[in-house]
Amino acid sequence: QVHVEESGGGSVQAGGSLRLSCVVSMPSFACPEMGWFRQAPGKEREGVAGIYRCGSNTFYAHSAKGRFTISQDRAKDMIYLQMNNLNVDDTAIYYCAAKTSGPWMEFVNYNYWGQGTQVAVSS
Repeated sequence: QVHVEESGGGSVQAGGSLRLSCVVSMPSFACPEMGWFRQAPGKEREGVAGIYRCGSNTFYAHSAKGRFTISQDRAKDMIYLQMNNLNVDDTAIYYCAAKTSGPWMEFVNYNYWGQGTQVAVSS
């Protein structure tokens, strides 16, 4: 049974930091690609960062490079998104997701999703 669940959202002032966590349990598939997405009010959902469970490959959206870091703890089936220097444009619902087929290292074809966690950044 696949289980994807985020935690760690909240409210922060601009310039602050938050760390999101997500459990991605996929007993029948050893090497998923996992990612963070977000959807701001009135906007389409967009990819933020991705990571491959069975390697060290990571990839980021332009808006996240230099500020956000995706990481994982394979033993715990966890991925994390460390977000630094947040600004009001980062306000969104953040979703954790996973996929079991390619294309790899692209924000497409994700088929397992969590419920989302709210991040609110105030000025």
